[in-house]
Amino acid sequence: MLFRFVPAVLVILAALAPQAPPVRADEPNFPPDQTPRIIGADGATTSARLIARHGKGFLEEINGYRILHLEGSPYDMGVQHGALLKDEIREQVRFLFDVKAKELDAGIGPFKVDPYKVILGISKTQQQFVPQRFYDELRGVADGSGLPYEDIVVANFLPELFHCSGFALTGSATRDGAMYHGRLLDYGCDWRLQEHAVLVVAKPEGKIPFVNVTYAGFVGSVTGMNAEKVSIGEMGGAGLGHWDGVPMAFLVRMALEEADGLDQAVAIFRDHPRTCEYYYVIADGQTHQAVGMEASWNAFSTVKLGESHPKLPEAVADAVLLSAGDRYTELVRRVRAQHGAIDVVGALKLMNRPVAMKSNLHAVLFETNTTRFWVANASIDGQPAAHQPYYEFKLADLLTRTPETLANTSER
Repeated sequence: MLFRFVPAVLVILAALAPQAPPVRADEPNFPPDQTPRIIGADGATTSARLIARHGKGFLEEINGYRILHLEGSPYDMGVQHGALLKDEIREQVRFLFDVKAKELDAGIGPFKVDPYKVILGISKTQQQFVPQRFYDELRGVADGSGLPYEDIVVANFLPELFHCSGFALTGSATRDGAMYHGRLLDYGCDWRLQEHAVLVVAKPEGKIPFVNVTYAGFVGSVTGMNAEKVSIGEMGGAGLGHWDGVPMAFLVRMALEEADGLDQAVAIFRDHPRTCEYYYVIADGQTHQAVGMEASWNAFSTVKLGESHPKLPEAVADAVLLSAGDRYTELVRRVRAQHGAIDVVGALKLMNRPVAMKSNLHAVLFETNTTRFWVANASIDGQPAAHQPYYEFKLADLLTRTPETLANTSER
Protein backbone atom coordinates (compact mmCIF):
# COMPACT_ATOMS: atom_id res chain seq x y z
CA MET A 1 0.00 0.00 0.00
CA LEU A 2 1.33 3.43 -0.90
CA PHE A 3 1.10 6.32 1.52
CA ARG A 4 1.63 9.80 0.15
CA PHE A 5 2.33 13.14 1.75
CA VAL A 6 1.62 16.59 0.31
CA PRO A 7 3.06 19.69 2.08
CA ALA A 8 0.84 22.44 3.57
CA VAL A 9 0.28 23.96 6.98
CA LEU A 10 -2.99 22.15 7.22
CA VAL A 11 -2.38 18.68 8.61
CA ILE A 12 -4.96 15.84 8.60
CA LEU A 13 -4.26 12.30 9.73
CA ALA A 14 -6.46 9.20 9.51
CA ALA A 15 -5.92 5.82 11.12
CA LEU A 16 -7.11 2.66 9.43
CA ALA A 17 -8.52 -0.32 11.27
CA PRO A 18 -6.83 -3.71 10.86
CA GLN A 19 -10.17 -4.82 9.46
CA ALA A 20 -12.79 -2.35 8.30
CA PRO A 21 -16.26 -3.07 9.69
CA PRO A 22 -18.76 -4.51 7.23
CA VAL A 23 -20.82 -2.02 5.25
CA ARG A 24 -24.38 -1.86 6.54
CA ALA A 25 -27.29 -1.83 4.15
CA ASP A 26 -28.71 1.20 5.93
CA GLU A 27 -25.45 3.20 5.83
CA PRO A 28 -26.26 6.83 4.92
CA ASN A 29 -24.67 8.68 2.02
CA PHE A 30 -22.50 11.48 3.39
CA PRO A 31 -22.15 14.44 0.98
CA PRO A 32 -18.47 15.31 0.44
CA ASP A 33 -19.25 19.04 0.62
CA GLN A 34 -21.21 18.84 3.89
CA THR A 35 -20.61 21.94 6.02
CA PRO A 36 -19.46 20.95 9.52
CA ARG A 37 -21.38 21.92 12.62
CA ILE A 38 -19.07 23.52 15.22
CA ILE A 39 -19.93 23.51 18.93
CA GLY A 40 -18.21 26.22 20.95
CA ALA A 41 -17.21 28.24 17.89
CA ASP A 42 -15.00 31.25 18.64
CA GLY A 43 -14.57 30.08 22.21
CA ALA A 44 -18.26 30.23 23.13
CA THR A 45 -18.97 28.13 26.23
CA THR A 46 -22.65 27.28 26.63
CA SER A 47 -22.06 24.95 29.57
CA ALA A 48 -19.16 23.94 31.81
CA ARG A 49 -19.19 21.92 34.99
CA LEU A 50 -16.71 20.27 37.31
CA ILE A 51 -17.44 16.56 37.58
CA ALA A 52 -14.80 15.41 40.04
CA ARG A 53 -11.28 16.02 41.34
CA HIS A 54 -8.49 13.83 42.65
CA GLY A 55 -5.26 15.35 43.96
CA LYS A 56 -4.07 17.90 41.40
CA GLY A 57 -6.21 16.31 38.71
CA PHE A 58 -9.81 17.08 37.83
CA LEU A 59 -12.46 16.07 35.33
CA GLU A 60 -14.73 18.66 33.77
CA GLU A 61 -17.21 18.86 30.93
CA ILE A 62 -17.28 21.75 28.46
CA ASN A 63 -20.22 21.96 26.07
CA GLY A 64 -20.79 18.25 26.71
CA TYR A 65 -17.18 17.13 26.02
CA ARG A 66 -15.16 15.57 28.84
CA ILE A 67 -11.80 17.18 29.65
CA LEU A 68 -9.42 15.33 31.97
CA HIS A 69 -6.78 17.57 33.58
CA LEU A 70 -3.67 15.80 34.89
CA GLU A 71 -0.68 17.27 36.71
CA GLY A 72 2.41 16.04 38.53
CA SER A 73 4.71 13.03 38.43
CA PRO A 74 4.00 10.20 35.98
CA TYR A 75 2.62 7.97 38.73
CA ASP A 76 0.48 10.77 40.18
CA MET A 77 -0.98 11.58 36.76
CA GLY A 78 -1.75 7.90 36.27
CA VAL A 79 -3.55 7.67 39.61
CA GLN A 80 -5.57 10.80 38.78
CA HIS A 81 -6.47 9.32 35.39
CA GLY A 82 -7.49 5.96 36.85
CA ALA A 83 -9.48 7.41 39.74
CA LEU A 84 -11.34 10.06 37.74
CA LEU A 85 -12.28 7.73 34.87
CA LYS A 86 -12.54 4.50 36.85
CA ASP A 87 -15.92 3.38 35.53
CA GLU A 88 -15.09 4.26 31.91
CA ILE A 89 -11.75 2.46 32.03
CA ARG A 90 -13.28 -0.64 33.58
CA GLU A 91 -16.05 -0.79 30.98
CA GLN A 92 -13.65 -0.21 28.09
CA VAL A 93 -11.15 -2.83 29.25
CA ARG A 94 -13.94 -5.35 29.86
CA PHE A 95 -15.29 -4.88 26.32
CA LEU A 96 -11.85 -5.02 24.71
CA PHE A 97 -10.87 -8.23 26.48
CA ASP A 98 -14.20 -10.04 26.77
CA VAL A 99 -15.53 -9.20 23.31
CA LYS A 100 -13.00 -7.80 20.83
CA ALA A 101 -9.97 -9.89 21.85
CA LYS A 102 -11.96 -13.05 21.15
CA GLU A 103 -12.53 -11.85 17.58
CA LEU A 104 -8.81 -11.49 16.85
CA ASP A 105 -7.19 -14.24 14.80
CA ALA A 106 -3.86 -14.94 16.47
CA GLY A 107 -1.85 -18.02 15.76
CA ILE A 108 1.51 -19.60 15.03
CA GLY A 109 1.11 -22.08 12.21
CA PRO A 110 -1.78 -24.40 13.11
CA PHE A 111 -1.71 -23.38 16.78
CA LYS A 112 -4.06 -20.76 18.13
CA VAL A 113 -2.71 -18.48 20.84
CA ASP A 114 -4.26 -16.15 23.39
CA PRO A 115 -4.09 -12.55 22.00
CA TYR A 116 -3.83 -11.20 25.55
CA LYS A 117 -0.72 -13.28 26.23
CA VAL A 118 0.79 -12.37 22.85
CA ILE A 119 0.35 -8.64 23.45
CA LEU A 120 1.64 -8.90 27.02
CA GLY A 121 4.71 -10.73 25.73
CA ILE A 122 5.36 -8.07 23.09
CA SER A 123 5.04 -5.32 25.70
CA LYS A 124 7.66 -7.06 27.85
CA THR A 125 10.00 -7.20 24.84
CA GLN A 126 9.54 -3.46 24.33
CA GLN A 127 10.04 -2.51 27.97
CA GLN A 128 13.80 -2.09 27.53
CA PHE A 129 13.17 0.65 24.94
CA VAL A 130 10.45 2.62 26.75
CA PRO A 131 11.19 5.34 29.32
CA GLN A 132 10.34 4.15 32.82
CA ARG A 133 8.06 7.13 33.40
CA PHE A 134 5.43 5.65 31.09
CA TYR A 135 5.35 2.40 33.03
CA ASP A 136 5.06 4.43 36.23
CA GLU A 137 2.05 6.19 34.73
CA LEU A 138 0.49 2.90 33.65
CA ARG A 139 0.98 1.62 37.19
CA GLY A 140 -0.81 4.72 38.44
CA VAL A 141 -3.75 4.14 36.08
CA ALA A 142 -4.02 0.57 37.36
CA ASP A 143 -3.86 1.64 41.01
CA GLY A 144 -6.33 4.48 40.49
CA SER A 145 -8.85 2.34 38.62
CA GLY A 146 -8.38 -0.79 40.70
CA LEU A 147 -7.62 -2.92 37.63
CA PRO A 148 -4.68 -5.33 37.25
CA TYR A 149 -1.53 -3.64 35.98
CA GLU A 150 -1.18 -6.19 33.16
CA ASP A 151 -4.68 -5.35 31.88
CA ILE A 152 -3.77 -1.67 31.58
CA VAL A 153 -0.50 -2.51 29.81
CA VAL A 154 -2.21 -4.77 27.27
CA ALA A 155 -5.01 -2.25 26.59
CA ASN A 156 -2.41 0.45 25.93
CA PHE A 157 -0.80 -1.71 23.25
CA LEU A 158 -3.84 -1.33 20.96
CA PRO A 159 -2.63 1.89 19.26
CA GLU A 160 0.18 -0.21 17.76
CA LEU A 161 -2.52 -1.57 15.44
CA PHE A 162 -3.70 1.88 14.28
CA HIS A 163 -3.21 3.11 10.72
CA CYS A 164 -3.94 6.67 9.50
CA SER A 165 -3.96 9.61 7.03
CA GLY A 166 -3.50 13.37 7.45
CA PHE A 167 -2.49 16.76 6.05
CA ALA A 168 -0.82 20.07 6.93
CA LEU A 169 -1.40 23.42 5.20
CA THR A 170 -0.01 26.95 5.62
CA GLY A 171 1.22 30.05 3.81
CA SER A 172 -0.12 30.34 0.28
CA ALA A 173 -2.42 27.35 0.77
CA THR A 174 -4.62 29.00 3.41
CA ARG A 175 -6.73 32.13 3.37
CA ASP A 176 -4.79 34.04 6.03
CA GLY A 177 -1.55 32.07 6.21
CA ALA A 178 -2.74 30.08 9.23
CA MET A 179 -1.29 26.65 9.86
CA TYR A 180 -3.86 23.86 9.79
CA HIS A 181 -3.05 20.27 10.71
CA GLY A 182 -5.79 17.71 10.06
CA ARG A 183 -5.99 14.19 11.44
CA LEU A 184 -8.40 11.31 10.69
CA LEU A 185 -8.28 8.21 12.86
CA ASP A 186 -9.99 5.39 10.96
CA TYR A 187 -9.92 2.46 13.30
CA GLY A 188 -13.17 0.54 13.35
CA CYS A 189 -15.99 2.12 15.31
CA ASP A 190 -17.17 -1.32 16.44
CA TRP A 191 -14.39 -1.21 19.07
CA ARG A 192 -16.62 1.37 20.84
CA LEU A 193 -13.69 3.57 21.80
CA GLN A 194 -15.77 6.62 20.86
CA GLU A 195 -18.01 5.91 23.86
CA HIS A 196 -15.05 6.69 26.11
CA ALA A 197 -13.56 9.67 24.26
CA VAL A 198 -11.80 12.25 26.40
CA LEU A 199 -9.39 15.15 25.98
CA VAL A 200 -6.41 14.84 28.31
CA VAL A 201 -4.84 18.18 29.20
CA ALA A 202 -1.59 17.25 30.92
CA LYS A 203 1.02 19.21 32.86
CA PRO A 204 3.72 16.57 33.38
CA GLU A 205 6.36 17.38 35.97
CA GLY A 206 9.44 18.85 34.25
CA LYS A 207 7.95 18.40 30.76
CA ILE A 208 5.98 20.42 28.21
CA PRO A 209 2.18 20.63 28.77
CA PHE A 210 0.09 19.10 26.00
CA VAL A 211 -3.36 17.96 24.91
CA ASN A 212 -3.96 14.34 23.91
CA VAL A 213 -7.06 13.42 21.87
CA THR A 214 -7.62 9.99 23.32
CA TYR A 215 -9.79 7.51 25.21
CA ALA A 216 -10.20 6.57 28.86
CA GLY A 217 -7.26 4.57 30.16
CA PHE A 218 -4.83 5.27 27.31
CA VAL A 219 -1.50 6.85 28.24
CA GLY A 220 0.13 7.03 24.81
CA SER A 221 -0.94 9.35 22.01
CA VAL A 222 -1.80 9.11 18.33
CA THR A 223 -3.13 12.68 18.02
CA GLY A 224 -1.95 15.66 20.04
CA MET A 225 -0.48 19.16 20.33
CA ASN A 226 1.76 20.75 22.94
CA ALA A 227 2.07 24.20 24.49
CA GLU A 228 5.09 24.94 22.27
CA LYS A 229 2.75 24.73 19.24
CA VAL A 230 3.91 21.37 17.91
CA SER A 231 1.13 19.07 16.64
CA ILE A 232 1.51 15.42 15.65
CA GLY A 233 -0.65 12.78 13.99
CA GLU A 234 0.20 9.21 13.00
CA MET A 235 -0.59 6.92 10.08
CA GLY A 236 0.18 3.22 10.19
CA GLY A 237 1.41 1.04 7.36
CA ALA A 238 2.58 -2.55 7.56
CA GLY A 239 5.58 -4.16 9.22
CA LEU A 240 3.67 -6.01 11.92
CA GLY A 241 6.00 -8.33 13.79
CA HIS A 242 8.81 -5.81 14.20
CA TRP A 243 8.44 -4.98 17.88
CA ASP A 244 11.99 -4.21 19.07
CA GLY A 245 11.60 -0.51 19.68
CA VAL A 246 9.53 2.22 21.30
CA PRO A 247 5.80 1.71 20.58
CA MET A 248 4.42 4.33 18.22
CA ALA A 249 2.01 5.85 20.77
CA PHE A 250 4.83 6.39 23.27
CA LEU A 251 7.05 8.00 20.62
CA VAL A 252 4.27 10.49 19.90
CA ARG A 253 3.83 11.09 23.62
CA MET A 254 7.60 11.64 24.02
CA ALA A 255 7.56 14.23 21.25
CA LEU A 256 4.60 16.07 22.79
CA GLU A 257 6.33 16.22 26.17
CA GLU A 258 9.85 17.03 24.97
CA ALA A 259 9.82 18.84 21.60
CA ASP A 260 9.80 22.64 21.57
CA GLY A 261 9.98 22.76 17.77
CA LEU A 262 9.84 20.74 14.57
CA ASP A 263 13.51 19.74 14.48
CA GLN A 264 13.44 18.36 18.01
CA ALA A 265 10.23 16.44 17.32
CA VAL A 266 11.71 14.86 14.20
CA ALA A 267 14.89 13.94 16.11
CA ILE A 268 12.90 12.03 18.72
CA PHE A 269 11.49 9.73 16.04
CA ARG A 270 14.80 9.52 14.16
CA ASP A 271 17.03 8.76 17.14
CA HIS A 272 14.99 6.08 18.94
CA PRO A 273 14.51 2.45 17.88
CA ARG A 274 11.12 2.11 16.23
CA THR A 275 8.52 -0.58 15.56
CA CYS A 276 6.56 -1.68 12.50
CA GLU A 277 5.82 0.80 9.69
CA TYR A 278 4.47 4.24 10.59
CA TYR A 279 4.04 7.58 8.89
CA TYR A 280 3.45 10.92 10.58
CA VAL A 281 2.63 14.55 9.91
CA ILE A 282 4.26 17.01 12.30
CA ALA A 283 3.48 20.74 12.23
CA ASP A 284 5.24 23.63 13.99
CA GLY A 285 2.98 26.60 14.63
CA GLN A 286 5.84 28.90 15.62
CA THR A 287 7.82 28.52 12.39
CA HIS A 288 4.90 27.52 10.12
CA GLN A 289 6.87 24.51 8.94
CA ALA A 290 5.66 20.92 8.64
CA VAL A 291 6.91 17.56 7.44
CA GLY A 292 5.55 14.23 6.39
CA MET A 293 7.71 11.51 7.88
CA GLU A 294 8.28 7.80 7.56
CA ALA A 295 9.65 6.40 10.82
CA SER A 296 9.53 2.63 10.47
CA TRP A 297 11.56 -0.13 12.08
CA ASN A 298 14.04 -0.09 9.18
CA ALA A 299 13.58 3.25 7.41
CA PHE A 300 13.47 6.96 8.15
CA SER A 301 12.80 9.86 5.78
CA THR A 302 11.00 13.20 5.69
CA VAL A 303 9.32 15.31 3.02
CA LYS A 304 8.90 19.05 3.50
CA LEU A 305 6.12 21.42 2.53
CA GLY A 306 5.72 21.59 -1.23
CA GLU A 307 8.10 18.73 -1.95
CA SER A 308 7.37 15.61 -3.97
CA HIS A 309 8.50 12.08 -3.26
CA PRO A 310 8.40 8.81 -5.22
CA LYS A 311 5.47 7.83 -3.01
CA LEU A 312 4.10 11.39 -3.07
CA PRO A 313 4.10 12.51 -6.70
CA GLU A 314 1.54 15.32 -6.30
CA ALA A 315 3.47 18.18 -4.70
CA VAL A 316 1.25 21.07 -3.58
CA ALA A 317 2.70 24.42 -2.53
CA ASP A 318 2.78 24.96 1.24
CA ALA A 319 1.12 21.62 1.89
CA VAL A 320 1.87 18.16 3.29
CA LEU A 321 -0.78 15.51 2.60
CA LEU A 322 -0.79 11.97 3.91
CA SER A 323 -3.30 9.32 2.89
CA ALA A 324 -3.62 6.24 0.68
CA GLY A 325 -4.95 5.25 -2.73
CA ASP A 326 -8.09 7.00 -3.93
CA ARG A 327 -8.37 8.90 -0.66
CA TYR A 328 -5.00 10.53 -1.32
CA THR A 329 -6.08 11.44 -4.85
CA GLU A 330 -9.28 13.03 -3.54
CA LEU A 331 -7.43 14.92 -0.79
CA VAL A 332 -5.02 16.38 -3.35
CA ARG A 333 -7.94 17.37 -5.58
CA ARG A 334 -9.74 19.12 -2.72
CA VAL A 335 -6.67 21.03 -1.57
CA ARG A 336 -5.87 22.21 -5.09
CA ALA A 337 -9.48 23.29 -5.64
CA GLN A 338 -9.41 25.50 -2.52
CA HIS A 339 -5.73 26.45 -2.56
CA GLY A 340 -5.23 29.97 -1.25
CA ALA A 341 -8.72 30.17 0.24
CA ILE A 342 -8.73 27.41 2.87
CA ASP A 343 -10.09 28.54 6.23
CA VAL A 344 -11.27 26.54 9.24
CA VAL A 345 -14.50 25.38 7.63
CA GLY A 346 -12.71 24.61 4.38
CA ALA A 347 -10.06 22.61 6.22
CA LEU A 348 -12.69 20.62 8.09
CA LYS A 349 -14.48 19.84 4.84
CA LEU A 350 -11.25 18.40 3.43
CA MET A 351 -11.75 15.52 5.87
CA ASN A 352 -15.28 14.62 4.72
CA ARG A 353 -15.98 11.23 3.17
CA PRO A 354 -14.44 9.65 1.18
CA VAL A 355 -11.13 11.05 2.47
CA ALA A 356 -12.38 9.86 5.85
CA MET A 357 -13.06 6.14 5.87
CA LYS A 358 -16.37 4.64 6.96
CA SER A 359 -14.51 3.47 10.07
CA ASN A 360 -13.43 7.05 10.94
CA LEU A 361 -13.13 7.04 14.75
CA HIS A 362 -12.07 10.64 15.31
CA ALA A 363 -11.33 13.68 13.18
CA VAL A 364 -9.17 16.53 14.46
CA LEU A 365 -8.04 19.83 13.00
CA PHE A 366 -5.27 21.79 14.71
CA GLU A 367 -4.73 25.49 14.01
CA THR A 368 -1.26 24.97 15.36
CA ASN A 369 -0.14 28.61 15.30
CA THR A 370 -2.94 29.63 17.71
CA THR A 371 -3.38 26.28 19.58
CA ARG A 372 -7.06 26.23 18.60
CA PHE A 373 -8.36 22.81 17.60
CA TRP A 374 -11.55 21.04 16.60
CA VAL A 375 -12.47 17.46 17.56
CA ALA A 376 -15.22 15.15 16.33
CA ASN A 377 -15.87 11.54 17.33
CA ALA A 378 -17.78 8.76 15.63
CA SER A 379 -21.38 8.44 16.73
CA ILE A 380 -22.46 5.69 19.11
CA ASP A 381 -23.95 3.76 16.19
CA GLY A 382 -20.67 3.98 14.26
CA GLN A 383 -21.26 6.83 11.81
CA PRO A 384 -17.92 8.45 10.78
CA ALA A 385 -16.49 11.20 12.95
CA ALA A 386 -15.87 13.60 10.07
CA HIS A 387 -19.64 13.98 9.66
CA GLN A 388 -20.41 14.51 13.35
CA PRO A 389 -20.34 17.85 15.22
CA TYR A 390 -16.90 19.31 15.92
CA TYR A 391 -16.05 20.73 19.35
CA GLU A 392 -13.79 23.77 19.35
CA PHE A 393 -11.16 24.32 22.06
CA LYS A 394 -7.94 26.25 22.59
CA LEU A 395 -5.07 24.58 24.40
CA ALA A 396 -3.74 27.87 25.75
CA ASP A 397 -7.11 28.46 27.45
CA LEU A 398 -7.53 24.89 28.70
CA LEU A 399 -4.18 25.11 30.49
CA THR A 400 -5.43 28.04 32.58
CA ARG A 401 -8.53 26.28 33.92
CA THR A 402 -8.64 25.20 37.57
CA PRO A 403 -11.25 23.47 39.74
CA GLU A 404 -11.63 26.66 41.74
CA THR A 405 -13.06 28.43 38.69
CA LEU A 406 -15.79 25.83 38.29
CA ALA A 407 -18.94 25.10 40.24
CA ASN A 408 -20.50 21.83 41.41
CA THR A 409 -17.30 20.47 42.97
CA SER A 410 -17.54 16.82 44.02
CA GLU A 411 -15.19 14.05 45.07
CA ARG A 412 -15.19 10.83 43.09
